[in-house]
Amino acid sequence: MTNNNKSLPVLDLVGRILLALIFVFAAIGKIMNYHGTAMFMAAYGVPAGLLPIVIAVELLGGLAIMMGLWTRWAALILAIFSATAIAIFHRTFNTPNEQIVTLAEVSFTGGLLLLAVNGSSCLSLDAWRKRK
Repeated sequence: MTNNNKSLPVLDLVGRILLALIFVFAAIGKIMNYHGTAMFMAAYGVPAGLLPIVIAVELLGGLAIMMGLWTRWAALILAIFSATAIAIFHRTFNTPNEQIVTLAEVSFTGGLLLLAVNGSSCLSLDAWRKRK
């Protein structure tokens, strides 16, 4: 595709939304099952007191990427967050399901790093802020 393709901003917007959905839904799931998530984290040695921060990073980071607000920073923070989650929670490849989940997390991290490098298109709050 060339840069003069008018569909690129729409594809950028759709891609950002699809990439960020997992983080927004994960945050909502953690809110809905707060106690269970806190116990899960504690079982891996992560203090349950960090759960509000985890929820905030996932929810606010995901929404920021969807809207294209501070896109590069939000993507970088979520990439670091995802890499940390992989290191803590997804260290085993004992079952095919664990392999798929871990590789999906790695893929999300890769997409976030690309977004951190490239930023968002003209269909974003970042672009709107630059025009003002």
